[in-house]
Amino acid sequence: MSVAFTKEESSETAAEIHLPDRPISPHPNLVTADGLKRLEAEAEEARAAYRAAQAIEDVNERRRQSAVPYRDLKYLTERLRTAQVIPAPEGNTVVAFGSRVTFERDDGRVQTYRIVGEDEADPKTGTISFVSPVAARLMGKAVGDVVMVGDQELEITAIG
Repeated sequence: MSVAFTKEESSETAAEIHLPDRPISPHPNLVTADGLKRLEAEAEEARAAYRAAQAIEDVNERRRQSAVPYRDLKYLTERLRTAQVIPAPEGNTVVAFGSRVTFERDDGRVQTYRIVGEDEADPKTGTISFVSPVAARLMGKAVGDVVMVGDQELEITAIG
């Protein structure tokens, strides 16, 4: 039956439960071993939240409570399916996926980030995605190399 022929409350509920899919990146889904574990944990949390929501008796509330976990579970299932675990770098002579790199900006700020997959990146905690402009410019470079990111110069001072 069309939403047009139901009570207004139902049409509002229908609008609430049809969440858009979380966008999937067009880039390869590279992850660290820790990143894969985090994706698995997030998927399990989403599964548990979805199961809990399915136990709610009120159909409208069940739909509302199920929407976010269902959307997240679809996203996480796809990210787990396409995950490519990249082993930790063997050395620290050049910046690679999984490297912790310290660089100095031309304004004197010193920053350290670990280069990781898109889903595990969080600059506030010291990780950036390998597809970020900074990481993309640093990859393959060595200590002492200078790269331009926008109008800023970054000099690599350490790789770990």
